[in-house]
Amino acid sequence: MNNIDVLLIEDDADLQLAVLQTLKLEKINTLGVSSVEEAQKYLIDFEHHGIIVTDMRLPGVSGTEFQRKINIAYPDLPVIIITGHGDIETAVKAIQSGAYDFIQKPFSAQQIINTVRRALDKRRLIQEVYELRRKLVDANSLDNKIIGNSISTLEIKEKIKFIAGTPANVTICGETGTGKQLLAQCIHEHSGRKGPFVAINCAALPESLFDSEIFGHEIGAFPGATTQRIGKLEYAHNGTLFFDKIESMPLFSQIKLLRFLQEKKIERLGSNEQISLNVRVISSSKEDLFLLAEQGKFRGDLNYRLNVINIKVPPLRDRVEDIPLLFAVFVNKAADDLKRPLPEIKEHKLHQLMTLPWLGNVRELRNEAERFVLGITEPVFIKADNNLSLQQRVEEYERGLIVSEMKHSNGNLTQTAKKLNIAKSTLFDKMKKYKI
Repeated sequence: MNNIDVLLIEDDADLQLAVLQTLKLEKINTLGVSSVEEAQKYLIDFEHHGIIVTDMRLPGVSGTEFQRKINIAYPDLPVIIITGHGDIETAVKAIQSGAYDFIQKPFSAQQIINTVRRALDKRRLIQEVYELRRKLVDANSLDNKIIGNSISTLEIKEKIKFIAGTPANVTICGETGTGKQLLAQCIHEHSGRKGPFVAINCAALPESLFDSEIFGHEIGAFPGATTQRIGKLEYAHNGTLFFDKIESMPLFSQIKLLRFLQEKKIERLGSNEQISLNVRVISSSKEDLFLLAEQGKFRGDLNYRLNVINIKVPPLRDRVEDIPLLFAVFVNKAADDLKRPLPEIKEHKLHQLMTLPWLGNVRELRNEAERFVLGITEPVFIKADNNLSLQQRVEEYERGLIVSEMKHSNGNLTQTAKKLNIAKSTLFDKMKKYKI
């Protein structure tokens, strides 16, 4: 599929052959199929410079229905409609919904050649713009944010460079602490979009506030609405809206988000005015959205809208070769932030780090780097069979920080409280709580 310029969908065998031969004589590489169902097999691997030519009426899924889906999923992919029924009105509607052009049967060889060449020129121009944007971005900037040289990490960097300049929605999947929001920010920063990066935590958003937070509201839209509110979608116009923990979004709210992804328009609560928006949506999930969809816990149609591009972030334990570099970077940053001397990282320390499960992934490794800089040597690594709650883990870490600061202050509680930036009375309470 790498050299295919045109994907032709035509169920009339004679017409399909005629078009294939016509385009072949013009050195335009074309693949012919007889149905949308057959064409879908090639879409994933379809080269980015190609276009689609499809008959309007086909057995099974119609060409116009397929064209609408393509224009939503791949808005920059030109689709040419062939109609043999003189239905100009339907063809015009297809163009209004995103089709590049239409050709009415019977058509001459020169007509199909000219239309295809114009569409290919448009496609190439779009790709050249994306490529130029990508080259304008500092090639090393990703290395400063996405740290690591494992094969999986390098593949993620390359994927971000390639897809950042496109408008396609992205879903980032991975365990907690793997850096999904960091990847989303990198995609936005490399996209060339002039609007802001807006993040929203779906797990912390009550369903009752969804409409107001996402779509905004007008004065008087509901009791207590005394001022107009611009929602997150509108605020992210020309930018990126990041839905963190999208798997936590209630099903009823998912329907509303799906409608926006289909129409690219919103209405503030209390208003009938539709507002067109240019927003790229990036979402993250620690769960398999396809599995959740099968279980009825997540809308399948929304998943397909969000999962135009999927980035899977492997857990840290599956890319242990990244640990030494990550740890060194985190140690340097922690020493600078905490105003402490930079400790030497011994070889045995790195070996130890590379054998641990890292259930908290990169976030847990960063915390360990801070402990290392503070000279806390007590092991707090969380093994797979450890049943400590999140609160207990936080308390362990807090106790270690207090003990470390007291050592550095030679037991002076005033200095310790000052270093920890807390009141002396608060320090006493915590010392009593942790029996220090």
